[in-house]
Amino acid sequence: MADKKLTVVISQAQGKNPAKRELEETLAATLLMEPDIEVSLVPHLYDLSADHTGTLFLQALRGDLVILSWLYPRACHWILDRQGVRGKEGHVLLREEVDEDEEEEQKQNAPFENPERKKTIPDRHIYSIDLRVSSKPEDYVQEIKRIAGESQVQTVPLMDMLQSAPQPAQLEKYLKPLDIINADKNNAAETTEDVKLEPTKRRWYPVIDYGLCTNCMECIDFCLFGVYGVDGGGQILVEEQDSCKKGCPACSRVCPENAIIFPGHKTPGIAGADGEVAGLKIDLSKLFGAPDALEMAARERDAELVADGRDAVGMSVGLRKSSKVSKATDEELEDLMDNLDALDI
Repeated sequence: MADKKLTVVISQAQGKNPAKRELEETLAATLLMEPDIEVSLVPHLYDLSADHTGTLFLQALRGDLVILSWLYPRACHWILDRQGVRGKEGHVLLREEVDEDEEEEQKQNAPFENPERKKTIPDRHIYSIDLRVSSKPEDYVQEIKRIAGESQVQTVPLMDMLQSAPQPAQLEKYLKPLDIINADKNNAAETTEDVKLEPTKRRWYPVIDYGLCTNCMECIDFCLFGVYGVDGGGQILVEEQDSCKKGCPACSRVCPENAIIFPGHKTPGIAGADGEVAGLKIDLSKLFGAPDALEMAARERDAELVADGRDAVGMSVGLRKSSKVSKATDEELEDLMDNLDALDI
């Protein structure tokens, strides 16, 4: 018989930061005590490969889903989407404050509609929560309880569901979050295999936000490393993610709609932040003569081409006239100066 239980997945931080591990452990222990919640633990979402058992576990989940990760919610949602874990974006109240008008402004053009892709999105909600928003476990527990109260999807208990999933014996380990955390903490040689998570390695690749992407193809024109391709429906996709050059976010800088995300990048707008931070078309560098986004992207690409033993091409290849405007307008500069004046520094 189906139970009304909300599935919550905690995605571990990269590395072993003690404060982050403590928050993960406290949340797992607290949520395990909630009768209407099923909780599990997986490695960092961005580092999961297509054949990793953590990916298979996530793909086996049904019904509404809450993901707690050390990622911006937009990045989290589209990483999952790329991994075949799809659903409608659930509304989360626990988030960084974003002006709704500014959030709408960044959606300059209508996204590309792909009927075939729509068929792959199930009738469920995925709620992505950034674990960097608060250091208080109770804030996350309160938000998860709110979501559980709103969730209307009846889901089969995870243990029952995994009986029909690929490699059920391997996937079952993800239902033991405290055992996993303690195994990581103790790093004991005698730790049993059934609670050890399959290891991952750090990864670097672009993720496409299909809620913003207009399918303009500027990324495939600009990238000279074969990262992008087109699916059967004519939609842009990240085809060869391992061909991406580690640390290079150049294609994100030339995307007119800010639809290309590099979740590991230090710049919030490139890493998937919402609102003004992501949609800002000019920055302080323009006031002081530094390269604009297109020039910087061309330089980053040239550096990788030279490292590959190829010739630099500068801005002569892959940049369309429709790319982001490199000169700030007087109105944009005036708005930027007003924002600087409002800062309390």
